[in-house]
Amino acid sequence: MMRVAIVLYNHIEPIELAVIGTLSMAKRVTDELSYFTVSEKGGLVELQNGLRVETDYSFANAPAADVVIITGGPGWRVQVKNELILDFIRRRFNNSETIASVCTGALILGAAGLLAGKVATTKVPVTGPEECPLNTLARDCPDTEVVEAVVVDEGEIVTGGGVTLGIDLTLYLLEKFLGEEVCYETARIMEYDAAMDVNQSRRPILRFDTSSTSLTT
Repeated sequence: MMRVAIVLYNHIEPIELAVIGTLSMAKRVTDELSYFTVSEKGGLVELQNGLRVETDYSFANAPAADVVIITGGPGWRVQVKNELILDFIRRRFNNSETIASVCTGALILGAAGLLAGKVATTKVPVTGPEECPLNTLARDCPDTEVVEAVVVDEGEIVTGGGVTLGIDLTLYLLEKFLGEEVCYETARIMEYDAAMDVNQSRRPILRFDTSSTSLTT
């Protein structure tokens, strides 16, 4: 059984919930998957557009998981200074849970100190006066090799590109833990298989870990 915790916080972008949508579709393909949402206090979080989402657990009572996915969005600027989320991420990492990030969630992993000596990726395109998150990550984490990629797999740390590449990250994690058939069948029923191929033709998936995964029981 692959258990996934999705960490939400105020002012993530609604499109980050595509992670949940992808996992929901994957459950049509396999019974070996469960997922739940987590926030600092549990209960409601408010997304960037004002939509409110009810989360399942708080940092204090969230159950164990195989993978913890940190979402992204403008709220990352607050969360990189929030010791509660940083401590939660560190504790889960120390508990041998794989920590993954979508989009600017990588900046939170960097603030938690998990990207030191690692290769990592994050969001690239921006609009207006925004600083490219890839450049922000390189500046704030000088001991991290920052690259443009769909996914970077460093074993227990997996970072993904921006926005809809969160779908690709989630599909990659399904392949990593449950196998290629689950990944590609999920992409097919989502009508995302062609998009996945195009994304991987534009940017690489970089794998630095070849060890087998170990699911919790």
